[in-house]
Amino acid sequence: MEHDAHAEAPPPQHVPPTEDATVDDWAREDAEPMTVDSGAPEEGVDEAAPDAAAAADAAPAPPAEGVKEIQSSLQSLELKTNVAAHEDAHEVEDEAGEQKRHLNVVFIGHVDAGKSTAGGQILFLSGQVDDRTIQKYEKEAKDKSRESWYMAYIMDTNEEERAKGKTVEVGRAHFETEHTRFTILDAPGHKSYVPNMISGASQADIGVLVISARKGEFETGYEKGGQTREHVLLAKTLGVAKLVVVINKMDEPTVKWSKERYDEIESKMIPFLKSSGYNVKKDVQFLPISGLLGANMKTRMDKSICSWWDGPCLFEVLDQIEVPLRDPKGPVRMPIIDKYKDMGTVVMGKIESGTIREGDSLLIMPNKSHVKVIGVSLDEKKVRRAGPAENVRVKLSGVEEEDIMTGFVLSSVANPVGAVTEFNAQLQILELLDNAIFTAGYKAVLHIHSVVEECEIVELIEEIDMKKRKDADPKKKKPKRKPLFVKNGAVVVCRIQVNNLICIENFSDFPQLGRFTLRTEGKTVAVGKVVAVPPAGSLTF
Repeated sequence: MEHDAHAEAPPPQHVPPTEDATVDDWAREDAEPMTVDSGAPEEGVDEAAPDAAAAADAAPAPPAEGVKEIQSSLQSLELKTNVAAHEDAHEVEDEAGEQKRHLNVVFIGHVDAGKSTAGGQILFLSGQVDDRTIQKYEKEAKDKSRESWYMAYIMDTNEEERAKGKTVEVGRAHFETEHTRFTILDAPGHKSYVPNMISGASQADIGVLVISARKGEFETGYEKGGQTREHVLLAKTLGVAKLVVVINKMDEPTVKWSKERYDEIESKMIPFLKSSGYNVKKDVQFLPISGLLGANMKTRMDKSICSWWDGPCLFEVLDQIEVPLRDPKGPVRMPIIDKYKDMGTVVMGKIESGTIREGDSLLIMPNKSHVKVIGVSLDEKKVRRAGPAENVRVKLSGVEEEDIMTGFVLSSVANPVGAVTEFNAQLQILELLDNAIFTAGYKAVLHIHSVVEECEIVELIEEIDMKKRKDADPKKKKPKRKPLFVKNGAVVVCRIQVNNLICIENFSDFPQLGRFTLRTEGKTVAVGKVVAVPPAGSLTF
């Protein structure tokens, strides 16, 4: 309504005084310089609005001095609210930046395939790291006689990782393409750190599988015991629906951008990806790159380097990848992956469902702590709200940091996540340890979203014959026969028990909280999904 009051005033008085340029910074591009809704929160203006409207209706255009007075009082009002909101300056940017979707991309693959180098190169090409920093890393790598590792230093920040050239923690970084904001999760490739890789992959929407084209390196990673196979299976189980397979080190002297080598790797990977459950035509894309040189990453391949490749570059593929949408209006579900104290209790995690807003009352499960959201941060920026698939830090009041464990879930009060000590699952046995029999009494470590918990198989309910299942006539249902044990490759429905309460959901309701892996002695032995949980309010069946 104030619009009208200003519209009748002579144009020259629209120009705001120069010292109040801050008001203008907050203005929307399409708004007039002096309109009230130049970005200041509406609440601050509500009280003044009726009087201004009445004045506009009752009287003709006020004299110039009157307009100036109204303008200056409105400006001081805006400035007050702006100053108050200045520390949240990113909030308005957040609203503007919302057109860009957000995806988490995990870099997986065998140790030494070049995951950290590729991740570092992406950050450099997208302008997240400046030349001076790169020069510093180059010198540091040279001093350690590791010239080719300098790009990996961008992602591998701690000394142990740099000294050994092995990623241990899941590195995190952010970059943007034309339509998408990405969070890179650089997962460790070494088999000793697979649990860290699981925590990285469980937060990801898409995976970049990095394969080394160097003679001997692809074979080592792909053969039995190599991490390429285990990482692919884990990625599929943990909900990484789309996979970009980048064949790296194509510039290497043993490869020299050879089409034969590229085709050989692709032909070996396709059957394996199919057997892991990926639809290769729809969900997988192959492309050659050089992580060290940055070739075919941000811009398409130069024909002088590689004449036979005419497909897209990595940034294009990532930008155009389609992922299933999550429900911003669903019940809140955020598995907690970390927590710390900072003028309150801050929890970190990825929102799997629903939207978290400042001021929300939520529940931490399974210990049923009622908490209030006093702040939400996204990539170090403070925002008013965050939706599904965002990695966030949420500041809470009403709970102490020591009362929260990794694996707890922030959930809505009206529809809280279930907390149980046993559940039924459909398991696919991958590869048991030598001489092990999968039967009641089998013990393993359960990884489900951010939960890591010891578990025991208490009952085998039914073995499923996948071949017969496809041809079976549903009317001629045979009575279930309980198996005593099952072998490698079997698919079995079983009951699993854990010692402590864990928050899980049926896979059909919330896939992200219903898929898991079982590991024994550092090896993934089975992957599965939750098919039944005890009735509400009960911990066991």
